[in-house]
Amino acid sequence: MRRPVLFKLFRRKSRDGEEAEPGAESLADQAEARGDADEAALAASAGDEPEADEPPAEAEEGPAFDEEVEERTEEALRPTKRSFFRRMFGVFERSQIDDELWDELEEILILADTGAETTEKILAAVQERVRKEGMKQPEEARDALKDELVAVLSDVDDRGQLWGGQDGDGVVDGRAFQPAVILVVGVNGVGKTTSIAKLARAFRRDGERVILAAGDTFRAAAIEQLKLWGERVGAPVIAHQQGQDASAVVFDAMAAAKKRSADVVLVDTAGRLHSKSNLMEELKKINRVVQRLDETAPHEVLLVLDAVTGQNGLAQAKTFAEAVGVTAIFLTKLDGTAKGGIVFAIADQLGIPVRFIGTGEKADDMAPFDPEGFVDALFAE
Repeated sequence: MRRPVLFKLFRRKSRDGEEAEPGAESLADQAEARGDADEAALAASAGDEPEADEPPAEAEEGPAFDEEVEERTEEALRPTKRSFFRRMFGVFERSQIDDELWDELEEILILADTGAETTEKILAAVQERVRKEGMKQPEEARDALKDELVAVLSDVDDRGQLWGGQDGDGVVDGRAFQPAVILVVGVNGVGKTTSIAKLARAFRRDGERVILAAGDTFRAAAIEQLKLWGERVGAPVIAHQQGQDASAVVFDAMAAAKKRSADVVLVDTAGRLHSKSNLMEELKKINRVVQRLDETAPHEVLLVLDAVTGQNGLAQAKTFAEAVGVTAIFLTKLDGTAKGGIVFAIADQLGIPVRFIGTGEKADDMAPFDPEGFVDALFAE
């Protein structure tokens, strides 16, 4: 299976003899020079950059992933294969393609959280192909179904600037992003902080300098959790006290990234409920602050979704997409649910690509999402 290039985002930069640009100004000085009163005030409220230890050097080396992506995906899908999709094998063990076959497939897909609308669309496309190509054998229909499932996952919009429609070097119009800013959003309990740590770990193993921004200032536990993960994966964390302005934390994190020539800023945000408009407004404010400091940022808005939530995840994704323009999805807890069909509903209903899946609780337990590999894993015996 072809390994997706998702972590080699930046042109290699020399680590030796790096120096700050002569006359480099702070973000606050730049804002004042431009006459941006709001941004200058934010810089003043943010204060000095919080101290953060540099990550250990040994974390700089090694590939983002070992050659285990296929195995990780298959392991994560084991609960789904054991339940709903295992029935697929029985469906195609018949002598002909008949109405009962289509009825059984419809039931399997809907119960696996694919959703009624998406299921109807998938089966209509498969039935049309079977008719046009004159297929007679159930095995042929099975192969047509696999092709259609891959097509659903592949026919999405490349909305982001890092992982969409590029060759993996993180370059648009000939220039590299430094830093690349990834805004990570999601409701409480979906595994957002753990997912941030997994991304940071992968970036660090890929040789990138990573800074984490503790933008969830509503809960002291969230700040401490991110600090703990930062120590584990070797990424400094920029944090303020609980209750302070989250956008000021992000401002400081981007200032730190500029000062240290960091490659990536991963911004944690509060686990805001999508039904609370005031919290969504704060998320929009963070987005505006990021864009003031870098008009091309955020370069990705990554929504973390819990696969266990099923169709409710679609409602979350729609609300977040309207607020901040979600560009990618990290699907967590896929290894803890038998309803892996939610992946197809997300791709079909939202057109937002799933870029990563969680395969466990450890920092290395994730895999880049590959549509063909995902479907192959579902149908593997």
